[in-house]
Amino acid sequence: MNKDLAISDLTARFGTKINLSTADREQHGADESSHAVMMPDAVLYAATTEDVADAVRICARHRMPVIPFGAGTSLEGHVTAPHGGLTIDLSLMNRVLAVNEADLDVRVQAGVTRQSLNAYLRDRGLFFPVDPGADCTLGGMVGTRASGTNAVRYGTMREQLLSLEVVTATGEIIETGNRARKSAAGYDLTHLFTGSEGTLGVVTEMSLKVYGRPEKLMAGVCRFPDLGAAIDTVITTIQMGLPVARIELLDELSIKAVNAYSGLKHQEAPTLFLEFHGSAAAVDADIAAFSDLAADMGGSDIEFAEKQEDINKLWHARHQLYYATRAMEPGKHVVTTDVCVPISRLGDCMRETRRDMDESPIVGTMLGHVGDGNFHTILLADPNNLGEMRALDDLHDRMVTRAIEMGGTCTGEHGIGLGKMKYLEKEKGPAVHLMRQIKAALDPVGIMNPGKLLPGMENGS
Repeated sequence: MNKDLAISDLTARFGTKINLSTADREQHGADESSHAVMMPDAVLYAATTEDVADAVRICARHRMPVIPFGAGTSLEGHVTAPHGGLTIDLSLMNRVLAVNEADLDVRVQAGVTRQSLNAYLRDRGLFFPVDPGADCTLGGMVGTRASGTNAVRYGTMREQLLSLEVVTATGEIIETGNRARKSAAGYDLTHLFTGSEGTLGVVTEMSLKVYGRPEKLMAGVCRFPDLGAAIDTVITTIQMGLPVARIELLDELSIKAVNAYSGLKHQEAPTLFLEFHGSAAAVDADIAAFSDLAADMGGSDIEFAEKQEDINKLWHARHQLYYATRAMEPGKHVVTTDVCVPISRLGDCMRETRRDMDESPIVGTMLGHVGDGNFHTILLADPNNLGEMRALDDLHDRMVTRAIEMGGTCTGEHGIGLGKMKYLEKEKGPAVHLMRQIKAALDPVGIMNPGKLLPGMENGS
């Protein structure tokens, strides 16, 4: 890589859109994870797809790494620059390009955030359901195949995608699909790029499914005497086919942390946060059925709210858990990780993980998008205490290995990035070799987000 010549060519093409300041490069060399800051050599604030394509062509000519950047909310070091290079910030590409109300789809640029899209759609009676918690860009959500709290009812980012506009590693602009709801035409390129974490190309636009806002929406909480009773309630709810839109589990320590951080007064017990969508009659019937089931399982203090401000308060508390956990022991190293297992193994996996946490010197909270078998831990350790850091690594390894051995995955929604490369071969086996072949075919120079996702290709090729 001839860095100086590459930056000279980029500056000649983009002028003030290129930023070389240390502060800007540092900001773009880190996400919300615990991974070390690794700065790019330059940052481009792209305004158009053509900007992205021209930048990639220049970088390919000089073999300079390219790292896509959205909102910086990823959790596995996806946006760091271990080999330097050019970070392409897509936040200025933030326009909703078309809303096709009759077809329930939209066309957006990659820098649009999920909250801004929903604000745009609200007056049209539509909404986009994928909610990972953070206000991510939709391009970033494609990159990590995001999901979140609504996945049990509406599916993940994968299920919402109709087509992508992608700048390939050679700077070519392609469209992977169309607005049709199904197609049998050729390879499924849309889903090949989904979850590729910027290692195959840069997503610049997308066509997405959207949904009519439900007639009635009610959110509630239900407390349980122990973790097992809460998990059993979730499993039975799903097996009965109750159409719950969201169902989230926070353990006792999580509720304690949220109370302290947000000034709330929730009972400190394992708690389900849940939401039902639909017609008034259907929602009322679903809540009645769930309430009877939960009571039989030991649930108590079951409360539901219909006013939007009350619902927002409820979910705001849940979304504050990362910051609430961090505030329990300020200054400590924070690692947040996730796994996903078949729903029948969720109870075993969560209980064994909680037991490991309780038996270690590490403070940690646990929450789950439990309707689809996905749960997270947020772990705290003193970076200056070698024993604690080793215990943290051991907890993380045991949790991930257990999930894989139970027929699950090392990551339900965070992605691989830097942090979970060592588990990919354990989970996927010989299929990783095929992934490397795909990477080499689509990115022969190895410039697209090198050092991420694929073990054995840490240098990009």
